[in-house]
Amino acid sequence: MFRKGFAASFIFAIAFACFTQPVSAGSFLSPLDTAGVANILESKYTEEEYVTMAQEAVGALWGYTNLGIANVEGVAFVNVYEKTDSSSEAVGRMYHGCACEVLDYEDGWYRIQSGNVEGYVEENHLLTGPEARLLADELVKPVVISETDHLYIRESAKKKGAALGSLSKGEELEYLEDAGDWTKVLFDGQEAYVASEYISLGSALDTAVSKYEILYGDDISEERASLVEFAKQFVGNPYVWGGTSLTRGADCSGFVLSVFKEYGVELPHYSVAQSEKGTKITAAELLPGDLVFYGTSSVKINHVAIYIGNGQVVHASSPKNGIKISEYDYRKPVKCVRILEK
Repeated sequence: MFRKGFAASFIFAIAFACFTQPVSAGSFLSPLDTAGVANILESKYTEEEYVTMAQEAVGALWGYTNLGIANVEGVAFVNVYEKTDSSSEAVGRMYHGCACEVLDYEDGWYRIQSGNVEGYVEENHLLTGPEARLLADELVKPVVISETDHLYIRESAKKKGAALGSLSKGEELEYLEDAGDWTKVLFDGQEAYVASEYISLGSALDTAVSKYEILYGDDISEERASLVEFAKQFVGNPYVWGGTSLTRGADCSGFVLSVFKEYGVELPHYSVAQSEKGTKITAAELLPGDLVFYGTSSVKINHVAIYIGNGQVVHASSPKNGIKISEYDYRKPVKCVRILEK
């Protein structure tokens, strides 16, 4: 139990621990960091434990130097905004318990980095300092970390078990159970397995979801999502035979060529030649950013489109329709190709 009058001395201890650190983008706390301390003094922690947590809250925890935890009450999530203005664009979402690196504080807003999301969160939705540490202790989860590229995620604990996906080096999945040569993990909401010899164990906190993950799912890379969003902005622009201009006019392969060029990928200006690049996949394997090819009984391949998810493609359709969005099977696809590896 705490002694009477300890609240004031404890708040001083926190202030001392926090504000005697060098002031930089990586070591600051706002005036609100001690505001809620009195509310948690009746818990099971001792005076010494609180002082320790106050000091640790300024150090590195789970990879964070200045840890922030989303405290979302009464709403499903809190938006991360592009600017310190709730009318600006939302660049992501933080659900309750999502962790972030607190980078700065400005007039009631925290600038944060969480996963692939950087932006601003209103201060009343974020815990920092010891309060963030306390909540994080309850929410941190064990994870497996891939120590190699192309680590297969298997449906069963067998080398020939069906592959559900793969991990690149450094990627994580939630840990469920040690199964000897295999480790049980959670993948897309279902139990799966990875080979134990290729992973290490760690702990992690959830992070923010980017606007791209909201649109396309968390298994889609930011590069793919960004490419699709970039391509979609030219819908309504004209079709021009032989053209490669995204604004003044392009044909089907010219449109694909110019979109991928923005992402550092060089493709030839001919749909047949484009179909010979990358890796052939099935329609069931299509991800946003993959290419879909069409043909006729007399011409094997004469058209190409970019798959954008939800069963749709964006393409330079015809002189009449220009660049438009269609169902991916508005014509029968004859080939699907993956250009982007991730």
